[in-house]
Amino acid sequence: MIVWLYIIIINLIAFAVYGIDKKKAVKGQWRIPEATLIGLSIIGGGIGAMLGMSVWHHKTRKWKFKIIIPLSVVTWIAVLISMYRI
Repeated sequence: MIVWLYIIIINLIAFAVYGIDKKKAVKGQWRIPEATLIGLSIIGGGIGAMLGMSVWHHKTRKWKFKIIIPLSVVTWIAVLISMYRI
């Protein structure tokens, strides 16, 4: 139960952070580092990151985001499946 709560919260955070960064980009303000955006995906927020990229059309051209974000989603799905198969 705790794992699913974590996954939900981190994905909501990732989605929101991508939206915040896009808004700052449009306004020409200080930006959230790419390492933070990718890091949110790696720690479990990949689905929220992918949704954020899609909804706000943010970071969709950068190869790092095109590769690392989906890879992190697949990895987390594999981890969750293996956790519940044991």
